[in-house]
Amino acid sequence: MADVLVIGGGPAGLSAALFTAKNGLGTAVFDTDETWLHKAHLFNYPGIGSIDGSTYITTLREQVDDLGVTRHQDTEVTSVSTTDDGFLVTTADDESTADYVVLATGANRDLADDLGCAFTDEDVIDVDVTMETSVEDAYATGAMARAEEWQAVISAGDGAAAALNILTKERGEHFHDFDVPADAEELFGSLVDAENQ
Repeated sequence: MADVLVIGGGPAGLSAALFTAKNGLGTAVFDTDETWLHKAHLFNYPGIGSIDGSTYITTLREQVDDLGVTRHQDTEVTSVSTTDDGFLVTTADDESTADYVVLATGANRDLADDLGCAFTDEDVIDVDVTMETSVEDAYATGAMARAEEWQAVISAGDGAAAALNILTKERGEHFHDFDVPADAEELFGSLVDAENQ
């Protein structure tokens, strides 16, 4: 049993996975590799001058892999349901359970509908500022919760918001993921010095 199951491997899903895994929660991602980023080239992502969308996704995958995320690549989730202990995620070959689920399936809202998440009048998933849906401990991110406001940086932020709320619930106090240069040096060692020169 994982702590967090993320359904979707675009900016929202991988961002959520990055934050939860980085902070000690067992995290798994189910990714069909159908992210819109494969059709994109990013010139408008803060801090990035220009990057091919597929290259960006590859980098995010490497980051979550390095943090110990279990990534089920090219795996479609067929259903999500609640259990007495959290959530059950089903694929064609397996079932997984977790305390939390993060839905990051772009404009496809079918799993959220099946789970019983409330929708808004604009026919998007009704979420609060933390991206939590009407189903406790279930989060919807990116295009699932936004009518036509689809941007990689917004989706990544939604994933981060969901992850930080999950971490807040787990820690019992507001959680902030804030690193300082010493954290990078401890993690990357001499690579930090080489990059800064």
